[in-house]
Formats: sequence, structure tokens, C-alpha cells
Amino acid sequence: MMLRIILAVAGLLLLTVAADHLVLGASRLAHRLRIRPVVVGVVVIGLGTSAPELLVSGVAAARGDTSIALGNIAGSNILNLTMVLGVAALVANVTVKSTVIYREARLAVGAVLLFGLLAWTGLTVMTGAVLLVAAAGALWLLVRWAGEGEATPLGRDVVEHVERENIAAVAPAGRGETTQRRPLAWWEPVRTVLGLIGVLAGAQLLVVNAAAIATDLGVPQLIIGITLVAVGTSLPELVTTIQAQRQGESDLLVGNLFGSNLFNSLVGGAVIALAAPSRVPGTNIALALVMGLTAVAAWMLLRRSYSLTRREGSVLLAAYVLTMPLLLSA
Repeated sequence: MMLRIILAVAGLLLLTVAADHLVLGASRLAHRLRIRPVVVGVVVIGLGTSAPELLVSGVAAARGDTSIALGNIAGSNILNLTMVLGVAALVANVTVKSTVIYREARLAVGAVLLFGLLAWTGLTVMTGAVLLVAAAGALWLLVRWAGEGEATPLGRDVVEHVERENIAAVAPAGRGETTQRRPLAWWEPVRTVLGLIGVLAGAQLLVVNAAAIATDLGVPQLIIGITLVAVGTSLPELVTTIQAQRQGESDLLVGNLFGSNLFNSLVGGAVIALAAPSRVPGTNIALALVMGLTAVAAWMLLRRSYSLTRREGSVLLAAYVLTMPLLLSA
């Protein structure tokens, strides 16, 4: 048992570190390829931070551990817009100035509601195809919206984020000036590939050992998926969110969280439906309802005044703490 726990924790740590490098490498590489900043922010960064959820759920579904797969996606969606968004508001008020609330966030809420409905009724190859079509349509809308203008707050946040190099300034001897060195051009593609490999390895470690722990403890796999697995796969969103909030990039923060939920729901749901060896049984109604209500509540809070205060962030954190016991006992 202890070895299983150690390996599961190792998988979580590998997922977190590898996903961070995957997102950073992919976003900087996309920026160098002159891909529009808003596309980088909503698509590349959103999809990149969803990579742990997608890969973990895909591995779990292929192994037949569909409850872990569903619990991971649903739990991550709830975590993103309660705990992660709440922590961001505690760091500083989240103020959104762009059209993210009216477009990207609304699209993400619709995606979460669609996934919740289909997950409750049960996922099949047909519903997987429906989710894939919806994902393609959402991507088309995101790219179309991105082409309407680059001088948005979200676009500026993305440019600042991807151009910021994590290197120390070097002071020449005897002079007060500093110089900065940029990484070699080949490093970002290498970072991206290594990050993807690390996420795959971490996903395998986490799923195999989480399933074994659930069996040993006699705990339903859905509970393990909602708690241990979902918290682990949401760590990249938490890291990205705290970094963005400290740097005043609230539009990037909100776009990342809602974009991640959009990809979790549409792409993640499709991956589970298509990777599972047979029909995926429906999840309980309580989980689907909490996931949908969480998305709607977070969207309405931000839509009301384009900001999220520390008090409202505390409410979101309290909502997560209070709903978890209800879900675990359902």
C-alpha cells in the first residue's frame, strides 16, 4: 500500500512539473510561429493545462477504469472554478476587462452543461462523436473571435506571459548594468516534447496506482477520481493561475480556467467515450448538477461586475469545501 501511495504521489508531481513545461514550451513556440496571442492564450494554454486531465482520463478509460476517468473530469471542472479561482481572488481581486466573460466563458459553461448531461445518461461512441463535433465548433468560434482584434487585454496578457523568460539577469563585473540571455531557439520544441512525455508517464503512474489504492481500501473509484486524481491534474491550472494573478494578468487567468473546462468537457468527454472498451455507465446526478451549477455560479459572479473580490473568492472556496462531503456520500 505504501509503495502505491508513493508512486501515485510521484505521478502527481511528475504531472505538475511536466505540464508546466509543456504549457510554457508550447505557448512560446506558438508565439514564435506568429500564432495570434488570443489563440495562444485560449487554445494553446487552455489545451495545454488540460493535458493532464485528458491523458489521465484517456489512460483510465482505456484500462476500463471509467469511474476514475469521469470523476477526474468532473472533479477538475469543479476545482477550477471554486478552489483555483477562489485562491486567485484571495491573492488579489480578479478584474476582467475583455470579452472573455461574454464569449469564451459562456461557451465553456455550455460545454460543461452538455458534458454533464451526456455523462449522466452514459457515454457511448455516438455521444463521443457529438462531443468531438462540439469541440471542433468551439475551436472554430475561438479562432474566429481571436481574429477580430489583437489589442485586447487578453492578447496583451498572453504576449507578456510568453515573452517573459525565466532566466536571471547577469551583472557584468564593475558595472551596474544588467544583461539578459534568451534560451536557444531549439530549447522550446525540446521542452514541449519532454513535457508531453512527462505528462504521459505521470498519467500512467497516477492511474495505475490510484486504481490499486481504491481497490485496496474498498473505496469507489469515482471518489478517488473526484479527490486524489482531480486535485493532481488540476495542479497545473493552479500554478498557472497564481503566476498570472501575481503578474496582473487577470484576463489570461480567467480565459485559462474557462478554456480548460471547455477542453476538459468536450475533448475529455470524447476521449473517455472513444477510449473505453464498452459503453460508459452514467454518473450520479449529484455530480453532474454540482459541476453545472459551479460553472454557472462562477460565470455569473464574474459577469455581474467584471471582477471577483476576496470575499467572493472565499465564498467559492467554501462552496468547494461544503460540496465535497455531499458528493462523496452521494
